Amino acid sequence: MLQNTGLCVVADKLNFIRYLSHFRCVHRGAAFARMRTTSVRKLLPESWGFLCPVHTPDGEPCGLMNHMTASCEIVATTTYTTSLPALLCSLGVTPVDGSPGQAFSDCYPVILDGAVVGWVEADLASAVVNSLRRFKVLGQKKVPPWTEIVLVPKTGKASLYPGLFLFTTPCRMMRPVQNLALGNQELIGTFEQLYINVGIMEGEIEPGVTTHQELFPHSMLSVVANFIPYSDHNQSPRNMYQCQMGKQTMGFPLHSFMDRSDNKLYRLQTPQSALVRPYMYDHYNLDNYPSGTNAIVAVISYTGYDMEDAMIVNKSSWERGFAHGSIYKTELVDLAEKVRGEDGVVFGTKPGDPKVNGKLDVDGLPHIGSVLHYGDPYYGYINLNTGQSYITFYKSQEACVVDNIKLCSNDMGSGRFKRVCITVRVPRNPTIGDKFASRHGQKGILSRLWPAEDMPFTESGMTPDILFNPHGFPSRMTIGMLIESMAGKSAALHGLSHDATPFTFSEENSALEYFGELLRAGGYNYYGTERLYSGLSGQELEADIFIGVVYYQRLRHMVSDKFQVRTTGARDKVTNQPVGGRNIQGGIRFGEMERDALLAHGSSFLLQDRLFNCSDRSVAQVCVDCGSLLSPLLEKPPPSWSAMRHRETVCTLCGKSDSIDSVSVPYVFRYFVAELAAMNIKVKLDVK
Repeated sequence: MLQNTGLCVVADKLNFIRYLSHFRCVHRGAAFARMRTTSVRKLLPESWGFLCPVHTPDGEPCGLMNHMTASCEIVATTTYTTSLPALLCSLGVTPVDGSPGQAFSDCYPVILDGAVVGWVEADLASAVVNSLRRFKVLGQKKVPPWTEIVLVPKTGKASLYPGLFLFTTPCRMMRPVQNLALGNQELIGTFEQLYINVGIMEGEIEPGVTTHQELFPHSMLSVVANFIPYSDHNQSPRNMYQCQMGKQTMGFPLHSFMDRSDNKLYRLQTPQSALVRPYMYDHYNLDNYPSGTNAIVAVISYTGYDMEDAMIVNKSSWERGFAHGSIYKTELVDLAEKVRGEDGVVFGTKPGDPKVNGKLDVDGLPHIGSVLHYGDPYYGYINLNTGQSYITFYKSQEACVVDNIKLCSNDMGSGRFKRVCITVRVPRNPTIGDKFASRHGQKGILSRLWPAEDMPFTESGMTPDILFNPHGFPSRMTIGMLIESMAGKSAALHGLSHDATPFTFSEENSALEYFGELLRAGGYNYYGTERLYSGLSGQELEADIFIGVVYYQRLRHMVSDKFQVRTTGARDKVTNQPVGGRNIQGGIRFGEMERDALLAHGSSFLLQDRLFNCSDRSVAQVCVDCGSLLSPLLEKPPPSWSAMRHRETVCTLCGKSDSIDSVSVPYVFRYFVAELAAMNIKVKLDVK
């Protein structure tokens, strides 16, 4: 299918996990998204080990945007296969121009990269395949390691076309598995996988049947899905949500902040290394790009500020720097584009300019490290020909710090002082309404910064960082988070870093027993619970409270970027109604469904206020006799020498001024009447 859009994706470095996943992503394109059928989106069993079953977005692109597994790779090298036909002949394959020893119906065609190179007898075929596979795994006889060797057997039933197929071309998916007969790793392809028997666990291997084994049980998961601790204990959709949220985390995206000029970068000020981590976390060196904080989380319903996925954060933890972060915003100012046609425009300020107020340097740029508020001078430029100076002011409502300024020239280094890159840092510490999430798809917003003296505390006097509502567990079944809490607690007690790779625990070897014994050895309750005391009354709480250490992520969805407020402001030129859009201080649309809700509540006068007075109420003159909105017009102004200054409104159709009345109508109705008049349709108002 030829597609001419969506061929390019910005590899944005929101955080390192997102950056990694861009390069493992398989896009299907917009053409499939418009299809009415769901069969395109299905996860087929033959994609096992090549496409991740977890890492796909929910919603519209579900199943169309997949991610390759961590061990899957694409063949990129081309090889000469001129020596392969001779090798096949030496193994007993009859060349294509010869005639085989048996009838053609008892032979398999041998096809190398889509071209028939010979025939092989049915009883010889498996021996040829085994020899080729041995050469491929041991690297002998110039058989490339990324060769795909597929024998489609004759079954007597309807099946794929039987034959011995060999593929060496690039752009195929391959993945490594363990070859049990030879004891080495082997790359297998998508077609090849259907006709070999691959076991996963040791107990599944049947002698004489199973020929290969998976390297790890988690090799079916993508890079991002591999970062979820104990993902085998979670309900499947929660793992899907975490794959999306892991890519929206405020973390530490890169180490070269001074040299970057991305439009927007999010940075967590004090990130931490996870106490509980899967094997792949260290494999990708994620400690260099951490994305969260180890928080002490108590599972308790406290005060009612934690209903429906809200969570309470300890104010003292926040004051100590819990999840503090900032946003780096970069603006490229190019005077050649800003002032077109003028050659002598460069950055700078006039000496003693009152507008500058000491806030700008002599080069017209702000001092690095200075704080900019709304209305402060941002940068200035001078026209050398006229001597005129111009100042641009900082327009954002949020205060920011000038972090970095880069001067840009052309490739020759001979450019004038016309282009600069200004990077500002907006501090964004958590506020009420900011979004957080654990690594198990349990997202919540900060609803209250609770004073430490009113938080529940343990026998040792420790107060938790986060209070998590227990109603978030039963329906969502994220048992992995409970295990992580126990594991994190035991890790903190014993100074360990626990392995949270999925499929390490099972029914026989339970995670609860393992971590329960570690907690008991540290002097804590086997089940990870503790007695807590109320922070308000000091009384011991009746129930044992589950408390432990969970790695929490701060997400990029912040209330400062979302809130929208308007008193009065810009209006549309044609309809005179308030404009929409947050960036231009627009209003929020009060639509048909909201109107229905107010009608159902019987508050129709409020409806008049919303849809009329606050929108586009206007006073219009209407002629009572002929009912026209368009004919009443003001008289011509009297001559300047006249003493009369009063002008009457006269209906141009009736020629009378005593039949004019004033009515309040929406402005858009007057516009509508004028539109209809242009189409030769007369609107007559019946004014009573």
